[in-house]
Amino acid sequence: MDRLRTVIESRNLGGIPFPNTMHQQFAERFTAKLGAKYGLLATNGTVTLSMALRALGIHAGDEVITTAFTWVGTVAGIVHVNAVPVLADISDDNWCIDPVKVEEAITDRTRAIMVVHLGNQVADMDALLDICRRHNLLLIEDCAHAHFAEWRGRCVGTIGDAGSYSFETSKIMTSGEGGFLVTATEEAFHRAMSLAHVGRKEAPYDRFPGRVFGWNHRATEMQAAVLLGQLDRYDALDKQRTAMAEMLTQGLVEIGGFKPLAEDPRVTRRQRYELLFRFDTEAWDGLHRDKVLEAILAEGVEFEGNTFYPPMHRDELFHITADDWPAIRERYGEKIEPDAFHLPVAERVAFDEAVWIHHSLLSVEPEDVQDMLDAVVKVRDNLGALKKSL
Repeated sequence: MDRLRTVIESRNLGGIPFPNTMHQQFAERFTAKLGAKYGLLATNGTVTLSMALRALGIHAGDEVITTAFTWVGTVAGIVHVNAVPVLADISDDNWCIDPVKVEEAITDRTRAIMVVHLGNQVADMDALLDICRRHNLLLIEDCAHAHFAEWRGRCVGTIGDAGSYSFETSKIMTSGEGGFLVTATEEAFHRAMSLAHVGRKEAPYDRFPGRVFGWNHRATEMQAAVLLGQLDRYDALDKQRTAMAEMLTQGLVEIGGFKPLAEDPRVTRRQRYELLFRFDTEAWDGLHRDKVLEAILAEGVEFEGNTFYPPMHRDELFHITADDWPAIRERYGEKIEPDAFHLPVAERVAFDEAVWIHHSLLSVEPEDVQDMLDAVVKVRDNLGALKKSL
């Protein structure tokens, strides 16, 4: 509150000078905590993906491979720079992009891979880095779910050429809306600063050749002030979420029918934006996931299925036409249709298996977790009655 009061009393609420006071303070602290060199705060986590692509030299018509199991903002970050999204299927073990399918999708137009670290998982960065090195591709990390998660001791977002983070309302750090971009090189960082600042090229952020045609993606001082307060408390809140996640996971495993995804030992710090479980239909006497989750919701506990993420190509928001985005025409014709892709794992996981448990259900006390488990037990104990009601 003190920081917000300072901003309000200063009457300097916006993004100019750029970066402004609170923006600079937050950017320095967040970047340092990530172990990155260069970072800037922006208006949201979709525009930071677009900024990353443009700062790294992606142009209209370039193909960018990304996952089929993500929020539409990942694809929007690609399409909004008139690049061409190519969806690859997911690995069955962690539900992140499958490196084997990535390599199969590479063409002579491919310029980058945009990986998403999903829920409480981290994509196989060893395999993806190897692919990028062998094919001379850029690697952009969408870390909207994964603030401070680590792969082999390095924060995700700092491993590839650029990393993007979201501070949207649902995220584990939030300013209502907001995003953050880190880059591996000074030149890309300076270009991103110019892109966020309407294309202005001002010292000391002017060490790149030429000019860019930019946007206004400057974050406000109010956003930065809120985020500074959350950064102060991040580790304590993460400790609480971790403890409650362990309690809830153990309880669901004991009840049966909810299987946590395997934990890769290369993930040295795991974040819990969403806990991911595989629904076991057989353990629920053949009932579909959605019917069980509806019954649990009736007990006041919201575990989500495909209402959270349908497979990207089946999402009603995935509406991309050549009239609006002409660069897609060469590959897809007049519109990107669902049948342009064969994504059986993403479809099975989204429509039948995935159970998402939001971090808000982990920012609680042990007795609250026990109430959730009791609700699941009640549904399980009344499975016969539930089946008869359908």
